[in-house]
Amino acid sequence: MKNLACVIALALGGILTLGAAAPLNAQSLYDEAQFRSLTADNKASRIGDVLTIQVVENATATVNADTGSQRNNGLTVDLTRPKAPALSAGLGTSSDFDGGGRTERAGRLLAQLTVKVDAVLANGDLLVSGEQQLMINDERQRIAISGRVRPVDISEANVVPSSRVADADITYVGDGLIASKQRPPWWRQVLDVLGF
Repeated sequence: MKNLACVIALALGGILTLGAAAPLNAQSLYDEAQFRSLTADNKASRIGDVLTIQVVENATATVNADTGSQRNNGLTVDLTRPKAPALSAGLGTSSDFDGGGRTERAGRLLAQLTVKVDAVLANGDLLVSGEQQLMINDERQRIAISGRVRPVDISEANVVPSSRVADADITYVGDGLIASKQRPPWWRQVLDVLGF
């Protein structure tokens, strides 16, 4: 029994010695950078979070130009000679110009695009960017958006309308047969550059 007590004492002494020599590294389950309260909403607020932008853009432009000019010039010469009949000559010119033009353009873009947060500014605004590519009837469509979003503009469903994106850069391009048919041929572009 005395030997058993000595063995236990030696074992406990060794464990205490090991414990004192090795530093203890305890890790918490709470990570302040990643913590999100169970009652918090799911709005994007950190780098890497995603949010949905509803792109609803209507653009209409109308330009009217009317130009008018009128010019009248006249010159009359009277020549009187003694003992001769008076001579009179006149010259007159007149020109009128009326011109007008009208340009009208309208566009509409409806899309829903999920983007990611690239940076959080000092005031809490989020810099976001993202793109989406679609293939429709052998036509590749690409929609890209980037800009700045205020957290107060993000809805409970983590959605923000494009009208609330500051410095918005929205690009919508298509590539395929229809898009290529809408471009003028190379020779027409050369003539346009030369002014013909």
